[in-house]
Amino acid sequence: MSERVMEGRAGGLITLGAADVLWAALTAGSGVPTVSAVFTRSPADVQAGYVLLGRCVVPMLRASGGRWRVAEFEVRRAALELSAVEMDREDLVRIGPFGGVAKQEHGEGTPLRWRERIARELWEPGGPGRTAQGEDGRPSHLAGIDWRQVFVERTRDRAVRTWWLPRAVVRLLDAAEHAETQWLHTARTRQINTAVTDLSSHHGQTQAAEGRQTMSPDRPAAPPRPYNGELQGHVYSVLSRKPGISRKVAGWTCAVCRTAPASVLDHCHEHGYVRAPVCQSCNTQERPDHLYSNDIRVAGHYTRLFDTHATDWLRHWHRCPGCRARTTLPLPHLATWTAHVACRSQRPTHRDAHSSRGRKPCGALRVSWTGSHHAPHSCLLTVTVDFCPSGEHRVLAQVPYREAAERFGTWLAETAPDVAAAAGPDRLDDLPTHFRPVIADTNGEGTALF
Repeated sequence: MSERVMEGRAGGLITLGAADVLWAALTAGSGVPTVSAVFTRSPADVQAGYVLLGRCVVPMLRASGGRWRVAEFEVRRAALELSAVEMDREDLVRIGPFGGVAKQEHGEGTPLRWRERIARELWEPGGPGRTAQGEDGRPSHLAGIDWRQVFVERTRDRAVRTWWLPRAVVRLLDAAEHAETQWLHTARTRQINTAVTDLSSHHGQTQAAEGRQTMSPDRPAAPPRPYNGELQGHVYSVLSRKPGISRKVAGWTCAVCRTAPASVLDHCHEHGYVRAPVCQSCNTQERPDHLYSNDIRVAGHYTRLFDTHATDWLRHWHRCPGCRARTTLPLPHLATWTAHVACRSQRPTHRDAHSSRGRKPCGALRVSWTGSHHAPHSCLLTVTVDFCPSGEHRVLAQVPYREAAERFGTWLAETAPDVAAAAGPDRLDDLPTHFRPVIADTNGEGTALF
């Protein structure tokens, strides 16, 4: 520990300047890039009474003499937790821009709102290279993370640009939003209890003080509870409009990864049913990489969806009663599965000097379709290879919708027998007699949220 940090100690508390030095020293080798001066630059604010660092909320305390300090062990805890996170720079999650601005429920947002902050900075003059600054003129940060170092912008047709961050960073920022929401809720409860105490008797004061001690923001918030199908059968267009639903969703753990706190309701756009609460990372991971409304680039993350973690994702998709009863997937997912799995053997390969096998798949897979699931007899899936040396946009296969659905049903029975056993035409308990129309997306991300 540096000499400056030692001088800042006072009964386990250190000055904000010393905390900055300690943070920088402990996170110097972190896989996730961090910023310095996290306690003395925007958005750190002594009036708020805390600094958000990764998943941790570090409270600020006014010591004797009026100087603000923080507990050294809190700084160390936050730094060690963030330094332990492993990051794959190639595993990217799209964070925007999307077709609209996500709606926030009144009073339920968090000050972090990292997606909004990044979008606001990137849309302002200067673009991604612009550095947002606080009132002191120094660059601001998001939960102590230097997201600009790992930010990726991609363009298509020299006009459409998309923004990406590594999945580990997205998970950290989502967890930071959740931790801050819980901390602020507890802080508000503490303030209410304090007000009640001022009007109560001495006995009541003692009880309220004990209650405040158990609700103190210095104590960790209650962890999210596991999701056990509480929203099964609910229609998204109805449930999403209920007051307080965002806070209720945040009380669950993501139903897919079962580690991160949930933040959104994933739903089936073809049948309109809620699947489950999921975290932003999982919601983005399962989202097809749309080029256009009926055209998908089959990216590398589909290996996880249909191979390494296939059972988890199939079980999640079949939380929709419509997909489960018909033993299929929503059309974009079925199209992607057809390209990635059913047509895998048809994809050309070429020599690869860097591979032990000597050959690697050629080009980039793309799948498109005509028609819709409402008219399966006329729906046709076309699988092609872009950037193939033997001919760009080479057509690998054209598969009718019904044939693709039959192939998927066979594959499902072999890959996830328990999921297949729960599916089928005899599982119509909660399924309406008529097809529901595709429900318009209400969270501002358009067709990107299948």
